[in-house]
Amino acid sequence: MSDQIPAKGQVPEAPEPGQPATIAVAEPSKAQQVLREIMGGSAMISVLAVVLALIVGAILIALTDKNVQAASGYFFSRPGDTFKAIWDSASGAYSALFQGSIYNFKRPEFATGIRPLTETLTFATPLIAAGLGVAVAFRVGLFNIGGRGQMLVAAGAAGYVGFAWDLPFGIHLIAAVLAGMVAGAIWGGIVGLLKATTGAHEVIVTIMLNYVGFYLIGYMLRTPGLLQAPGSTNPKSPAILPTAVFPELFGPQYNLHWGFVVVIAATIYVWYLINRSSLGFQFRAVGENPNAARVAGIKVKNIYVYAMLISGGLVGLAGVAQVLGTVTSGFSSGIDAGIGFDAITVALLGRSRPIGVFFAGILFGALKAGGYSMQAAQGIPIDIVLVVQSLIVLFIAAPPLVRAIFRLPIPGVVKTPRTPVTAARKAEVSK
Repeated sequence: MSDQIPAKGQVPEAPEPGQPATIAVAEPSKAQQVLREIMGGSAMISVLAVVLALIVGAILIALTDKNVQAASGYFFSRPGDTFKAIWDSASGAYSALFQGSIYNFKRPEFATGIRPLTETLTFATPLIAAGLGVAVAFRVGLFNIGGRGQMLVAAGAAGYVGFAWDLPFGIHLIAAVLAGMVAGAIWGGIVGLLKATTGAHEVIVTIMLNYVGFYLIGYMLRTPGLLQAPGSTNPKSPAILPTAVFPELFGPQYNLHWGFVVVIAATIYVWYLINRSSLGFQFRAVGENPNAARVAGIKVKNIYVYAMLISGGLVGLAGVAQVLGTVTSGFSSGIDAGIGFDAITVALLGRSRPIGVFFAGILFGALKAGGYSMQAAQGIPIDIVLVVQSLIVLFIAAPPLVRAIFRLPIPGVVKTPRTPVTAARKAEVSK
């Protein structure tokens, strides 16, 4: 029986006596196939996950707004007031979020109006670096949740070189950056080495190393002669020397520094590593099927070590950006600011692809920068932003749910209409 549909406007041929009618299934055109791939692809799922999270966030904002609660008390007498209060609450919150993260229209000068965007990029800098590190581990099939420990030891190493060494400008900054990245790479490499030699699960090892790194840096910050500022009793380091600080990118009126340029270079490097290098091919092969990669001659244990070294170095770059670009007056054991865990969300939203991680980091930087503005302008709890971030992860982790809500096609699957069963066909089957 044929499976083809007649073209639009074409009448199907009449069947011979005793033969069932045939229905043709037209092959979808190339443009239709491309459209299905785009509409049902991972990129569209990520975008719609953000949209759904913002919609649910708007509902939560409206439910917690006092004006909405007051207007809902007389909803049946004047329902318009409730809907207006809901609109004012949600639109006001997201307008404040936009003006606090992208552009402030209340500032007449462009130089001051664009300042929120530079704040977003400043917040995004360590998120992108750490997200790239987590993404590299994901591509090899490893789950690196040790970002906190890797950031802390990297911050300690970069900070020590930054305040204790007296080097010329340029050389000092490079030395501090390399020291931090090497420390983060070693901390991540421990995980890869234990995974390769003993089979220890990387999740358990990274969790434990987070605590080790936290208490180690805390001890060094409380010990004179190590990381503690001379003559101080507080667990805080001395200020970073000016020669080891990332220079300002657009002048003193903005907080954005050259660390963002370093992160752009890191993104390009990771893209080349994953998509164009032989090592990246081995990473992807091991991530897809380590047994098949082993049969193909790839040394899987070595790949685990290499991947965690690179992952730890990139996450360490996030700690370096914090110490040498944001907290230059001295740092404490809270220097990671939860970025090590936020990086997991950034990598998930970016689908572990360098370009996706880069823009996901900017999105989360915008949520961080705009969240404070939203709280100050509208009195909305900053926890709403955390809820939105959590919902993004939830929807990304459930692609079938997003496809069902927006009725998206499944890539590579083409539904064909069923052929109607005629009386002659039923008689033929019964024989």
